[in-house]
Amino acid sequence: MRDPIDRTGLRPEFWRRFPLESLPRDEWEALCDGCGKCCLIKLEDEDTGRLAFTSIACRLLDLGTCRCGNYPHRRRLVAGCIALDPQSLEEAMAWLPDTCAYRLLALGEDLPAWHPLLTGDPESVHRAGVSLRGRMTPEYDVDEDDWEDYVLAEQG
Repeated sequence: MRDPIDRTGLRPEFWRRFPLESLPRDEWEALCDGCGKCCLIKLEDEDTGRLAFTSIACRLLDLGTCRCGNYPHRRRLVAGCIALDPQSLEEAMAWLPDTCAYRLLALGEDLPAWHPLLTGDPESVHRAGVSLRGRMTPEYDVDEDDWEDYVLAEQG
């Protein structure tokens, strides 16, 4: 599959050499590994605040590429869609998956060996079994009353 992230012209190992808040947009966007996990529906327990990830994909997520099908307009089309940027990263940590490059780098860790920036291959995240390709259900296929039946794991 075609990689929608243009990784040409990026500074070598920019994620190791520069702070996240100083990255230009193209390098910031290139950190996304394309796992699709951040675009899963999450349920929050009203009493504890704990998040539960479901296997239900946002209506805009392309289940084959694990990328947003309308990235430029996602926030207008999907209520609650959050534009992840350096300013919102701290707040987003609660719902970013443990494997997320943004989360890992913010915590002082390095990218995992399967990350496309290290392998040069956008399919490496899928081959490593990190993405949810083939394991998600489209949002439109599940009644909202049944979302709890699709919980994968808790986080937060």
